[in-house]
Amino acid sequence: MSDLKKIRDEFLSKLRSKLDLSQVNQLKTELFGKDGLITKQFKKIGSISVSERKKYATELNKIKDELQNLIISKIGEIEISEVNEKLKKEKIDVSLPERSIIRGKIHPVSQTIDEISSIFSEIGFSVEEGPDVENEFNNFTALNTPDHHPARDMHDTFYLDEKKQKLLRTHTSPVQIRTMINNKPPFKIIAPGRTYRSDSDQTHAPMFHQVEGLHIDKEINMGHLKGCLNYFIKEFFEVDKIKMRFRPSHFPFTEPSAEVDIGYKIKDGKIVIGEGDQWLEILGCGMVHPNVLKNVRVDPAKYQGYAFGIGIDRLAMLKYGINDLRAFFDCDYRWLNHFGFDPLDVPTNYRGLSR
Repeated sequence: MSDLKKIRDEFLSKLRSKLDLSQVNQLKTELFGKDGLITKQFKKIGSISVSERKKYATELNKIKDELQNLIISKIGEIEISEVNEKLKKEKIDVSLPERSIIRGKIHPVSQTIDEISSIFSEIGFSVEEGPDVENEFNNFTALNTPDHHPARDMHDTFYLDEKKQKLLRTHTSPVQIRTMINNKPPFKIIAPGRTYRSDSDQTHAPMFHQVEGLHIDKEINMGHLKGCLNYFIKEFFEVDKIKMRFRPSHFPFTEPSAEVDIGYKIKDGKIVIGEGDQWLEILGCGMVHPNVLKNVRVDPAKYQGYAFGIGIDRLAMLKYGINDLRAFFDCDYRWLNHFGFDPLDVPTNYRGLSR
């Protein structure tokens, strides 16, 4: 017991003297560290006789609590004292101007995707998504793309294995395949997302954004396709009338196939959509090929429909006057500050954001 009293008296005296924080922590280590004096006393309890053990342990715990409480109190006093000293020395100049706040902007591509999704949702389309890494069946075979088709070549497609079974999707059409395999008709979906092709210049990028649409039901025809696209183009470009023509084309997954051109004119150096006698290609479309329906176990004798694909980045370029596709991916804050959209001025339908 005399050892405990000696330890208590010695450290009470030390802790009641003027100390800084490092000195208090040093005393704490001397007492309660791995080889501290109090720690060693607890290790001795097992060697004390049973008759004395309880009394010894009670006294040891009492001294331990007393010293711990004093250390905690001492640390609190020192910290408060340091804060008070700092407040005496430091002053806040309330006349200084506030820090400037830089508010982020919504990227034009994100804004365009939201606008497209909003417009198509108004006419009954749902939004579906799929993985960027696809298999060869979903990306090519199921879409009636023959083995010798140029789109399968290495210089067009980013393959991820030597057997060409895994690849970065070249369009979002695989989402249509996944949707039709996993569900039953009718289908009325759009599939926006990133796509990848080995191409890079002012109007092409290795990674770009695309939205594809699919409507499968009984008695769907080209008239429905034309009406759908006419509505979308007018709503997206915010014009009352639109000149639109279907130009015959070829895609493996549609028959018949068409490119869609819209009328425009150049006014004051800007493209004006819906007026003029010049034509601008804007998307590809057609009636879904019967072979595609067979590949996803949909009976082409009962169901038919249309599909279309639109480049989201190019739509954004046309609508917002952006002349270089590569600027979308440059991460230039000055560019984004100019072409981006205010996130705090978002109407509930995502349409008509202000810059």
